[in-house]
Amino acid sequence: MASSFSFLRTPSGFHSDVSVSNTDNPTINDRQIDKPTALSIYLLERRIDCMSISSIVEAIDKACREDKKITVANYNIHSFNLSMQLPWYYEFLQSAEIANCDSVGILKAIGYMGLDLPLDYRTSYTLLMPKVLESCNRKNYSVFLLGGKPQCLTTAINNLQLQYPKVCFAGHHGYFDKQDVQANQSVIEQINQFEPNVLIVGMGMPIQEHWVQQYRDNLRVNAIMLGGAIIDRMAGIVPDCPNIISDAGFEWFYRFCREPKRLAARYLLGNPAFALHIALAMFHKMSLRVELTPKLENFDCRVGD
Repeated sequence: MASSFSFLRTPSGFHSDVSVSNTDNPTINDRQIDKPTALSIYLLERRIDCMSISSIVEAIDKACREDKKITVANYNIHSFNLSMQLPWYYEFLQSAEIANCDSVGILKAIGYMGLDLPLDYRTSYTLLMPKVLESCNRKNYSVFLLGGKPQCLTTAINNLQLQYPKVCFAGHHGYFDKQDVQANQSVIEQINQFEPNVLIVGMGMPIQEHWVQQYRDNLRVNAIMLGGAIIDRMAGIVPDCPNIISDAGFEWFYRFCREPKRLAARYLLGNPAFALHIALAMFHKMSLRVELTPKLENFDCRVGD
């Protein structure tokens, strides 16, 4: 059973109701973790899996080797806000086998609640996806991209085939009628005929999560990754944020400056809303709870269809 401990921030300071003294575990008494131990952190009861990039890659590879199925979702400030607004979205993230930390803002919020984490726990897709594809290239896995405009998708696949020649790529654009049963069934059949090891769904939040929630059980894949604008980045249409900016926690500002009309509401309204949630969390009876994640050999995956 996983070891657990919790923090409660109060107006008079922090209180930790469980102390972990095992030297193999993170340093809890100092409220700081210095090495990338796998943790499940419940921030306002939202489970955020703080794992290293290599651990996530290994979990995906394990699902592929054993012909099982996992969903890799992610928490950033936008998805956290959506989980507070939409009950189904919260349930989806809770049901995902991995819901990794995709934001410096999330790490800062956890730090505000009393537990300082290093940047190793920020597994953004800019950092994660190349490692996943490198692993797929070594293992001769197949990857299906779902999302983006038709021309963007074609460009992304062409770029990826040059970078990862041992991976078999296919895809379908994201501009189909998601309310139409036949259109959805056609996409599912195309995916299942290809039988990819990894399915990358990049249709934006919360559309992509809603689609995966509806059809996850019908998909013959090993790993489903929710990617947002990842296909646009693969096509070179949207540039990656420079590391020095993202590490400082200002990736949101970089993206806002590039796409102010599309991202104004998300950042100018969403960021203050998130800050308010965290500020009010000091009055929550269980504001931050932490569990040590089981070792990979005990990692729970769905049985593949």
